[in-house]
Amino acid sequence: MKKIEAVIKPFKLEDVKDALAEAGVTGMTVSDVKGYGRQQGHSELYRGAEYVVDFLPKIKLELIVADEDVDSTISVIIEAAKTGKIGDGKIFVSPIEKIVRIRTGEQDEEAI
Repeated sequence: MKKIEAVIKPFKLEDVKDALAEAGVTGMTVSDVKGYGRQQGHSELYRGAEYVVDFLPKIKLELIVADEDVDSTISVIIEAAKTGKIGDGKIFVSPIEKIVRIRTGEQDEEAI
């Protein structure tokens, strides 16, 4: 099992969620986050004063998938989240050692 973390632009959340549901992904955790990469933020004008926005709003998705579904899930996320512009986001994949469903005690694949 693998954990896929995807950091995407906020306005792409519905597109990614719908594409993942269509691909058979049954659950995910979504968080509002802030950060920056190569963009390094941007400048904005507010009431005539310019200020720098260092941390940009992003959405972080967390999904647990079976090893054989990792590549297809990543492809779905890329296809749905891509705008072709800087700041589209990143995807991180990590191994998961154990999963336990609290309500039933089911473990690993049965708990997904």
